Amino acid sequence: MSNNLDKQYLDLLQDILDKGVKKEDRTGTGTISVFGRQIRHKMSEGFPLLTTKKIAWKTMVTELLWFLRGDTNIKYLVDNDCHIWDGDAFKYYTKKVNEIIDGYKCGDIMGMQDHIEKLFSDSDKLTPLTMDEFINKIKTDDEFAKEWGELGPIYGKQWRSWSRNATRDEKIVDPGVYTKQIDQIQNLINDLKTNPDSRRLMVSAWNVGKLHEMVLPPCHYGFQVYTRELSLSERTEYKKKRDGISRTFAQYTHQMLDNSNIPTRAISLMWNQRSVDTFLGLPFNIASYGLLLEIIAKAVNMVPEELIGNLGDTHLYSNHVEQAKEQIGRPYSLDQRRSMVTQEMFNEIYNGGGPESLSHSEIDQWNVPRIKAREPFPLPTLKHMKTDEFYKSLGEDLSLITHLDNTDFVIENYQSHPTIKAPLSN
Repeated sequence: MSNNLDKQYLDLLQDILDKGVKKEDRTGTGTISVFGRQIRHKMSEGFPLLTTKKIAWKTMVTELLWFLRGDTNIKYLVDNDCHIWDGDAFKYYTKKVNEIIDGYKCGDIMGMQDHIEKLFSDSDKLTPLTMDEFINKIKTDDEFAKEWGELGPIYGKQWRSWSRNATRDEKIVDPGVYTKQIDQIQNLINDLKTNPDSRRLMVSAWNVGKLHEMVLPPCHYGFQVYTRELSLSERTEYKKKRDGISRTFAQYTHQMLDNSNIPTRAISLMWNQRSVDTFLGLPFNIASYGLLLEIIAKAVNMVPEELIGNLGDTHLYSNHVEQAKEQIGRPYSLDQRRSMVTQEMFNEIYNGGGPESLSHSEIDQWNVPRIKAREPFPLPTLKHMKTDEFYKSLGEDLSLITHLDNTDFVIENYQSHPTIKAPLSN
């Protein structure tokens, strides 16, 4: 099966290189940017993990499970060797440390001595922790991690515990309650079971009243799901594939398929993203929402159908441009292209001489490629290690998400080109 996902992604990289405008950004790195793009992928064509460079599978899974747990502290990530949020936590720590140093210079550090000893590697000299020391302290000092590993009310908090004001009636029932917590993911699953045609099957992370408390406002700020009924033939094909039946003359009815727990609906997911780090972030976003779609589909016994990403400011950081070109494909040198023209090919057109004298334009007549492309491999498949019974229970009680870890999702037949390293801008 052809891999259309990698092609879309490579076309997007080329689109940014060709049409992107230069823009400044909060990190000071600088970008080239386009606006308003879309990625579409049919889940039946394989799991959406790019193959034109290797993607860190377990890192991506760990981050998604962190969101779904409702966690906002990097300790869970660090303990599971996922370091993509380290820079944001360290940046906040550095800001606070600099404020303390400025206060010390002004003599305004009363009552701060115990605090200072925890924040500096040498409190007498006010030497800040290095990044490595900071992360090691997150790992080994629970009290330090509780305060300095916290990122504010980001994705997990909004997905699982969005705060709202209690109503008058709620306060009458319980006078001590001023806020209520909304579990958007559990509500979504409940609504999928009871009202699957609803146009309100949405989850938002963009809590305007809390943005100032977040170390980074959500880049992918919301998603919506959509379901449709499967036809009898679609359900029959699903059963044949599930049970490994290559041929059958049996005529199934919907009732017979219901008795075999064959899904009755397909489910699609569309996420919206205001800011897209196309080289480093977008491959993770695609795979993460693909896995989220798979988990939700399992919890409500539906078939994952289509994954769609709506992309706002879609950019390449200036220090990712060469890496993007490498992923799209590097130009062959003239000598490399000359070596692809055999003497026999040369003799069919020219009398005397050899390929070593040819120019690029002359070599084009043999359709010799100019670009050394990274040809996509077929997409891999996802294997869920937990049973269908576990997912059924998960749909009833989302707290069971804590029983999942990054070993519960196995990617099979994943072939990819090598990793392309690029710096992360915080």
